[in-house]
Parts: sequence; structure tokens; C-alpha cells
Amino acid sequence: MSTKIYTFNDDLKKRLKNPKFRRAWEESEPEYILATQLIEKRIAKNYSQRALAKKLKTSQAVISRIESLRANPSLSLLKRIASVLDTKLILQFK
Repeated sequence: MSTKIYTFNDDLKKRLKNPKFRRAWEESEPEYILATQLIEKRIAKNYSQRALAKKLKTSQAVISRIESLRANPSLSLLKRIASVLDTKLILQFK
């Protein structure tokens, strides 16, 4: 018996066919990219949300909200996060 694995990308591809969903996705894409990159960088540094928050002198809840797309972090906070994670923050308009 073979089991098909249904991935996030499979689901996203299906949902993007719906114009309302596509519009909402495109509007939230910058936040999604920010959250996924933050998670990747945090994990690469082997930091828990709590450890990162401690280094930033903020709460774990703040990190959780950013990573779950429920926050709109300030530019100042993003710069501090980039510094703690030894990475560059790059913003651009296209």
C-alpha cells in the first residue's frame, strides 16, 4: 500500500487557483517570507524562541507572534533581530 504525502506546497498550489485566496496570499506574502526566514535563521543559530527573545530583551510571545504572522514588527525590532542573528536585514520596493 502506498501513501501519498500531501505537502504544504501541494495544498498551496491547489488553493492559489481560488482568486480570493490568491489575492489574500499575495497581500500576506511579505509577512510569510519574513516569518519563514526568521524561523530558518533562528533554528540555524540553534536558538529557541525564548532564547532569541532573551537576547532581544523582549518576550517569547513577541517572537511567536512574528513567526505566526500575527504581528507587525517595527523596523527597529527587525534590525535588532538581524543583529542578534548575525544577518543582514534587506528591505526593498520592486
